[in-house]
Order: sequence, then structure tokens, then C-alpha cells
Amino acid sequence: MAKQNKKSDYEDHHTNPWLFSTKIGFFAGLIWGIIRWMFYEMKFTSVLPGFAADPFFKAAFLKTGWGEVLGIGFFVIFSIIAALLYKVILGRLRGPWPGVVYGAVWWAILFAAVGPLMGLMQPVTKAGWNTLFTELCVFLLWGVFIGYSIAFEFTDEASREPIKVLS
Repeated sequence: MAKQNKKSDYEDHHTNPWLFSTKIGFFAGLIWGIIRWMFYEMKFTSVLPGFAADPFFKAAFLKTGWGEVLGIGFFVIFSIIAALLYKVILGRLRGPWPGVVYGAVWWAILFAAVGPLMGLMQPVTKAGWNTLFTELCVFLLWGVFIGYSIAFEFTDEASREPIKVLS
């Protein structure tokens, strides 16, 4: 009887896709925001860690310790929105490649289109190779983190099967 209860409890488990995507976005923003901050401090990139907060705060404040913390917080919010958007648009695709493409698209939007127009960052022609490659790599990995985490949770049904014990 105990086995039947465990099986029915297991079958009743369904992950809330919106809550899960929000959690993935939170941790993507926190982890990759801190990594972006570290790369900024090591001079691999010239883009402020708080570039997402730039329209709301002065750059002088964003260069302070509290400004960097606030910038990481804005990157977390940006990542939550991006993860929810990923779930809506690409949530049914499997594997890491949709996440790679998603990260590349966000990098292109931020660094080639919207970012320079809004003054969030320098144009691609003036940013420098170190900045461009560092940010591209971070955004590719950020996209893979979001995409592959969501894809794995919602498309990998084999891992949900109960383990059969041979006796």
C-alpha cells in the first residue's frame, strides 16, 4: 500500500512553469550578474555591472559599491523577465542550443541595437574587443543557463519516472 501512495504522490507533482521560470531568472541574474561584476572589476569589460539601472541612476553612483549591488539587482529583474519571456516563446524546445541563440539575441539587442541608442553602453565599433567578447560569452552562458534549465524541467519526462527496484 505504501508504494501506491508514493506513486500517486509522485504522479500528482507538477512544476508551476511561471514560478519555476521566475526562480531560474532570479538565479541566472544573481549568478551571471556577479560574474559580470567580477569581469568588470578585472577590467575584462568596460560595461558597468549596473548598465540596466543606467536610465534611472547616475553613472557616478553606479560605480560605487552600493551602485554595483543595485546594478546586480536590476540585472536580476531583467533576467526574471527574460526567463519568463523564454518560457513563453521557446519553452517547448529541447537542448542547450535555443538558450545559446536566446543569449546571442539578447546580446545583439543590448550591444548593437538598443544599448547604444539609449546610452547604456558604447557602440560596438567603440566598445573594444575584450568588452565585446567577454559580454558575448557571458550572455551566451546566461542564455544557456535559462534555456537549458527550463527545457530540462519541462521536456525531460524520463527523469520523472519512478526508480524500479529489482528484488
